[in-house]
Amino acid sequence: MAQRAAGIVSDDGVLDGEPRIEGHRIGVLQVHEEVEDGNVSPRAFANRYGLDLAAVYRALAYYHEHPAEMRAVRERRRERIEDARDDALAPEDVE
Repeated sequence: MAQRAAGIVSDDGVLDGEPRIEGHRIGVLQVHEEVEDGNVSPRAFANRYGLDLAAVYRALAYYHEHPAEMRAVRERRRERIEDARDDALAPEDVE
């Protein structure tokens, strides 16, 4: 199911449905993590990924306007990581 909000889109077939910058595979959560949780300025982030600076700010605004959705995105991501770790650590089936 595709959704759209001011240059931010989500589509089940891209980034597992995480909201992302339209036309890119750059998720809202990634923008937040690198810019607000990391040491990357919005302008440097935009330059690194070939984005308009406004797109970075739209992603940050979306993050703060949708806290419940972003918590759910973090939880799904955490679950996927745990599942991948479990799969990697599980003993292989031997016949």
